[in-house]
Amino acid sequence: MPMNILTKEDLINALCEIRNKGWILNARQGNAGGVGNTLEDLLGIEENNLPIPNAAEWELKCQRASSSSLTTLFHMEPSPRAIRFVPAVFLPKYGWPHQQAGGRYPENEMSFRQTINGLSRTDRGFGVIIDRKLRKVVISFDSRRVDARHIGWLKSVEEKIGLDELNPQPYWGFDDLFHKAGTKLLNCFYIQADVKRVAGREQFRYSKIMMLRRFSLEKFLYTIEQGDILVDFDARTGHNHGTKFRLRQNTFPSLYTEVTEI
Repeated sequence: MPMNILTKEDLINALCEIRNKGWILNARQGNAGGVGNTLEDLLGIEENNLPIPNAAEWELKCQRASSSSLTTLFHMEPSPRAIRFVPAVFLPKYGWPHQQAGGRYPENEMSFRQTINGLSRTDRGFGVIIDRKLRKVVISFDSRRVDARHIGWLKSVEEKIGLDELNPQPYWGFDDLFHKAGTKLLNCFYIQADVKRVAGREQFRYSKIMMLRRFSLEKFLYTIEQGDILVDFDARTGHNHGTKFRLRQNTFPSLYTEVTEI
């Protein structure tokens, strides 16, 4: 029966009842988001629309416990915005031929796809730097860190723009990040589900329930430095799929000041 208005305690009780049911058939077979959709169906709610007072302050996050996939936290293009850095600089100056150029796409289709973290450089020399003095998360390029198999690409970069550091460097200000992330991730119920297949059909067991409160910018920055939050660029000449901040599996609670396991 669909739920109307719930208190936070009502929602906790409903989640505990679902956990106690044990294995539950995936209501959306073949859907990668089935783990969250099935939980929402069990709660009788629309997609991530928690029917509790001040619902805008809470989100419902659900993950497969065994998954190694990254979770997208939010989309946010870097500053300076007026430059439109990805289509205006990264693609024409640092891009490379798209693997489907001349087939699915035109022969001159370029690609710039990089998943960048703060712990190590990519094989094309890109990394993330946390500049606490200037209060910025900055994308950096170091030509000395480019893998030898990309030497042809590196020569093309040298011809187009040179091999110095990015100038200007794309960045996100701390305040802008806190506003974006804090609005999306202020507080949440975080549920992990075990997964198995029986007769070819997927089943979930919602085994772990956590209540996460008070998103922390400092913890967010530290998680970038540890390589667990990544900045994902995914653009081609015909379309920029958007710049995403993505999180490694099982590290979601590390972004919060208060973590309560239910």
